Amino acid sequence: MIARSEWTNTDRNPAGYTAHSESSHALRFDTSPEHLEGPTPMEVVLMALCGCTSVDVVSILKKKRQRLASLTVSATAEQQEECPRYFNKIQLTYKVTAESGAQLSRKAVEDAVALSKDKYCSVSAMLEKSAEIEFLIEYEGGEPLP
Repeated sequence: MIARSEWTNTDRNPAGYTAHSESSHALRFDTSPEHLEGPTPMEVVLMALCGCTSVDVVSILKKKRQRLASLTVSATAEQQEECPRYFNKIQLTYKVTAESGAQLSRKAVEDAVALSKDKYCSVSAMLEKSAEIEFLIEYEGGEPLP
């Protein structure tokens, strides 16, 4: 995997950067207090964690034939006070919703989240080297089956 970042010093934003991936995608970073052109690099790390675990959980629940209508994963993180300001605690919240007329299995959802955290999510595995990662599952639209 290959990536690069370029400082895009402009009068409008001297704190902007553009990152490029090997797959030809680009993402704007911003380190100014106003965040004029994009998230900070650390915000992107947190976004990557949410994205990575989302992909895992949806895939696992589909394999378990769960009728999932939506999944939203949000993260709240604490950083070290001193540099380097890495994450030392992260709380993930999984909001799951079953399809209309269906109920999810609590065990299936809990197992999917645990498998993502403990086995499949590469971003989580890297971050756990410095951060305690906890999770909470919220069921939208009613309690799941046991």
